[in-house]
Amino acid sequence: MNILIVYAHHEPSSFTSAMKNLAIQVLSSQGHTVVMSDLYGQGFSAVAQKWDFVTTRAEHFNYMLEQKHAANLDLAFSPDILGEIEKVRAAEVIIIVTPIWWFSVPAILKGWFDRVLAMGVTWDSGKIYENGLLRGKQAMLVATAGGPSRYYHEKGRHLASPQQILHPINHGTLAFCGLNVHEPFVALGVLGLDQAGREQILKELQFRLEHLMDSPQWLNYYN
Repeated sequence: MNILIVYAHHEPSSFTSAMKNLAIQVLSSQGHTVVMSDLYGQGFSAVAQKWDFVTTRAEHFNYMLEQKHAANLDLAFSPDILGEIEKVRAAEVIIIVTPIWWFSVPAILKGWFDRVLAMGVTWDSGKIYENGLLRGKQAMLVATAGGPSRYYHEKGRHLASPQQILHPINHGTLAFCGLNVHEPFVALGVLGLDQAGREQILKELQFRLEHLMDSPQWLNYYN
């Protein structure tokens, strides 16, 4: 299968990077074709702006409508966006490896969602969720969080589980575009991990990745 890994961390020695490296290793060893978008490494811009398009329609600039216009003009997007769109279109599985910052993802990844998951390309009017333009492809978040696990439940300090925190991404972004979404893999308490703790989490992630294609762990947003 063609697998796209979208990686959103700036530090090569981070635990997020270790999880990304493991994903590449495991999935490649299974014979999958793995392509990576290293957003920090590529210097990907998080800012949606007029020069994201080869041409614009009118003086009043509406980013969403310009996306649809560009999609109708044989993908008249700037080269950095077009390259990412081509990766998404070729991918059968998209794995997003990211830290959780402020109950969300880093700005650079949010910018990737804004600029790449374009109207007319991944969704359109009336073409969302079960009718989304990426229907048939799979997606999964692989994330890290610094705080201890006891914070991450409805009666913990954060008053929310990791699944609840990531719901806007899983549902409002990935499922919105029609993707079949796996339960996220979230490593908690990474700031306090010792070597044994790192190895245990990586072992658990390896198991999830080795069984990704036959995993029963789905977030079913369509029924």
